[in-house]
Amino acid sequence: MIRSIRILGAALGGLIGIVLIIQHYAEFGGAPGEALLAIAWIVAWTVLGYSLLPYLTVIPALAVIRSVQQLSTLEFVTAILGLFLGLVLGLLLGLPVAALPEPFGTVAPLAVSVFMGLGMVGLTVAKRHDLLAAAAGLGIVRRAAGETPAPGSGPRVLVDTSAIIDGRIADIAESGFLMGTLVVPRFILDEVQRLADSPDNLRRTRGRRGLEILGRMRKAGLVAVEVTDEDAPAVAEVDSKLVELAMRDGRPILTNDLNLNRIADLRGVRVMNVNSLANAVKPALLPGEDLHVRVIQPGKDPGQGVGYLDDGTMVVVEGGAKSIDAELDVTVTRVLQTVAGRMIFAQSRRE
Repeated sequence: MIRSIRILGAALGGLIGIVLIIQHYAEFGGAPGEALLAIAWIVAWTVLGYSLLPYLTVIPALAVIRSVQQLSTLEFVTAILGLFLGLVLGLLLGLPVAALPEPFGTVAPLAVSVFMGLGMVGLTVAKRHDLLAAAAGLGIVRRAAGETPAPGSGPRVLVDTSAIIDGRIADIAESGFLMGTLVVPRFILDEVQRLADSPDNLRRTRGRRGLEILGRMRKAGLVAVEVTDEDAPAVAEVDSKLVELAMRDGRPILTNDLNLNRIADLRGVRVMNVNSLANAVKPALLPGEDLHVRVIQPGKDPGQGVGYLDDGTMVVVEGGAKSIDAELDVTVTRVLQTVAGRMIFAQSRRE
């Protein structure tokens, strides 16, 4: 298609060159080498038309189409409403300035309409969620009882590499606890791809699993997954790029990277940590409760044994070192919450 437009542009450019020569023949006539000059003039216009016409027609049109396709339904509707409202305001504000002397009386109303239209499009799209909530509060729009929000209708969450290759993000989405749109920046996707192509077997396996998980979530359709070309060119480090994007419009970051979590907290960015969620849904145990656990290895201190619950919680059994590979009935003595997770200290009931 672009090739055809270029050929058409070359033809139009050549035609314009010929018309200009005919109109200004007197300026070319009598000049040394007038034939070569005329040919050079036509060739120059032909090359100009061949080069510029796609950038004036097809390429901008395709860019607009791609941008519209990337818009969610809510963004598209609010953009149309914002454009309509902006044009109406531009019309009202343009009436007084139309009385200005020429050429301002002609140009100013058009400029005001364009400015108000584009300005209102940007404002309504940026505040679309607040506008929808306000409309629902006023009863203008109403969600049917029991209706679940459509994928992509909630908050937009930036996703880190660690959350993608971890694997649990798909299970969380399928459980219904993750709503909105998961936004994967292109540089994050490139990092996952580099892991998938790594010569190291473990890194390659994790990278490929991450790509499979993204495909699985997109296919399931329970949560919207969007790949964006947003970037922070002035920042080199991937984690800092992600924090920079999050700070632009207040989006949260989904991760299980402890260092990224700390950086985001320091810069006031909300973090959705998969590990924190996993710890939060573990059953709450209190001192005095009874457990049944299998001791699989000795503990750090003399006489201690270590076992694990089904959810992966570590249980340190006092006096359990002599019962390795045995199942014990134990009583919880204390529960310790650490950065790495929850640790339970217990005493064997045999003693």
